[in-house]
Amino acid sequence: MGQSTKNRRSRKRRFSTINLNAAGIDVGSQFHVVAVPNDRDEEPVRTFQSFTGDLHRLADWLVCCRIETVAMESTGIYWIPLYEILESKGITVVVANV
Repeated sequence: MGQSTKNRRSRKRRFSTINLNAAGIDVGSQFHVVAVPNDRDEEPVRTFQSFTGDLHRLADWLVCCRIETVAMESTGIYWIPLYEILESKGITVVVANV
């Protein structure tokens, strides 16, 4: 079996879902990109600005989508206000600083 056949098969592999109520956030200095499971909203990927009011709207949307856990990726300190708001809403937050 050739290498390209192995690559095609591995790309088709499905990963099992560990947490059905999780979302992901790419945190930036000016805006944050948020993704929830496809079945939670007609628009499962949204962008929010980093102003306080927008962070509250982001958190409220996650609550409406029944999100319990969030994984955030951030390379700076921009995650801190969002972390505090999400935590105040009862959402468990995991931060990955890379």
